[in-house]
Amino acid sequence: MIASRGWAKSALGLVLTGLMLFPVYWMINVSLTRDQDMRKSPPYLWPSNGTLEGYRAVLEQQGPYLVTSLVIGLGTVALTLVIAAPAAYSLAKLRPKGGGALSFVLLIAQMIPGIIMAMGFYAIFLSTGVLNTVPGLIVADSTLAVPFAVLVLTTFMSGIPEELMQAARVDGAGAMRTFWSVVLPVSRNSIITVSLFAFLWAWSDFIFASTLDQGGDHQPITLGIYHYIGNNNQQWNAIMATAVVASIPATALLVIAQRYVAAGVTAGAVKD
Repeated sequence: MIASRGWAKSALGLVLTGLMLFPVYWMINVSLTRDQDMRKSPPYLWPSNGTLEGYRAVLEQQGPYLVTSLVIGLGTVALTLVIAAPAAYSLAKLRPKGGGALSFVLLIAQMIPGIIMAMGFYAIFLSTGVLNTVPGLIVADSTLAVPFAVLVLTTFMSGIPEELMQAARVDGAGAMRTFWSVVLPVSRNSIITVSLFAFLWAWSDFIFASTLDQGGDHQPITLGIYHYIGNNNQQWNAIMATAVVASIPATALLVIAQRYVAAGVTAGAVKD
């Protein structure tokens, strides 16, 4: 009886997983389907006469957008870590006055709708001359990642044993040397976690991109897909190929960093 229940749960899990992944499969299927086969009824369940024309069009037309998104994503990760790591170290180990209130403010900041922040950034960027620029998008995307990164890193760093910190002080290390040589290496999992989330937020951002970079020379892939749908609404294989290519970096990062993410998210939640 117990074994049969186990098989039933496994079968149900496989069915639900298949249903959730079917849109991804269909996206790949359509990206490989020829234009003349696109409106077949019933449609092909697999690309029996597959073509790579959609992917050729993506590489020719969407390459600059992909490069821009990569630059924005990496820049967002760098700026997030530069701000969040020292701030988390200060809150977790130096315990400044008002640290609790600051943590509460960071929590509240994550609840502000992105469109409201985008309108505020628009007014600021317009007056400072960074509207429609890549650095402007990096700064805007970092405002989403920094509060999350500070909270996650603070939770992890709070769990670092005080004996380790005291040993560094005995060896003559100051606050900054302890942070650089002890805290950062120990915090590898949480740093990878916040870096991954910061990159994914920047890579998938559309609100900031559509508000702050509509007329720029270098636009991210989210705007590339948006413009591509408007200009090529009949070439669904190319549109779906664009979506597939845009999903590859995020998927690859999630697969590579999954064990670090799992460790980083749960770190500090349970103490020995």
